[in-house]
Amino acid sequence: MASSVNPTVRRRRLGQELRRLRELKGMTAEEVAERLLVSQSKISRLENGRRSISQRDVRDLCGVYEVEDQRIVDSLMQMAKDSRQQGWWHAFGDIPYSVYIGLETDAESLRTYEPQIITGLLQTRAYAEALIQGALPETSVADVEKRVQVRIRRQERISAENNPLRLWVVLDEASLRRVVGGKQVMREQLEHVAEMSQLPHITVQVLPFDVGAHPGINGHYSILEFADAADSSVVYIEGVTSDLYLEKAPDVQKYTVMYEHLRAQALNVEQSRQRIEDVAKEYAR
Repeated sequence: MASSVNPTVRRRRLGQELRRLRELKGMTAEEVAERLLVSQSKISRLENGRRSISQRDVRDLCGVYEVEDQRIVDSLMQMAKDSRQQGWWHAFGDIPYSVYIGLETDAESLRTYEPQIITGLLQTRAYAEALIQGALPETSVADVEKRVQVRIRRQERISAENNPLRLWVVLDEASLRRVVGGKQVMREQLEHVAEMSQLPHITVQVLPFDVGAHPGINGHYSILEFADAADSSVVYIEGVTSDLYLEKAPDVQKYTVMYEHLRAQALNVEQSRQRIEDVAKEYAR
């Protein structure tokens, strides 16, 4: 479950506050970088929460922004300290998408579109293992197991008794038909999805093949929303070597509208569950 101090969220909130102070001062990131003799990219990474922020960084930036209220400085320094703590996922070593896990752990709701596979939060252990082995054929057995454990741990967010993650998934029909791990694994996986879709906080829709071209044709993406009004929504797009996080309001709005179109074109909840159960029965033959 989410810890009381989520370092990813702390970095993000601190970065937003530092950006606000810079803008109030009327300075550009380039001007701040010149004053501190650092690169402009460092200032940008500090503000977007993708880089750990030291208390020294905060002190130097507050100096540049001429922050006179010591209570504000102390608060920002504490946030910097908290942001350097480790989340539960750090116990598993170097996880390539650790920033995303931190956001997902603190999110209130998640909307995701999956064109090829069953989404990670709904995967069974057998499906996840076969999927990771197939997607990363050169990965060691130990690393595959580590990734599977992380995936299973992430699922605690949707099985929590109190304040579970609200999950809305649009699955392309291809994800039901792509055989990962064999027919037995697929049957159990689809039965699991159908069962989970009956929970009040989980919605699953299937986008059938006969829809043709649609707004999600370019691939997978997720939209994360947070309970705290200070935390803006984030669009997450997974890449092979790097991931993309979009937080600007126009970008988030564009992907939100795309998602609404996907939900409208997909089968409704009852039809989707029936389609999933029907395909699961096909794997039992």
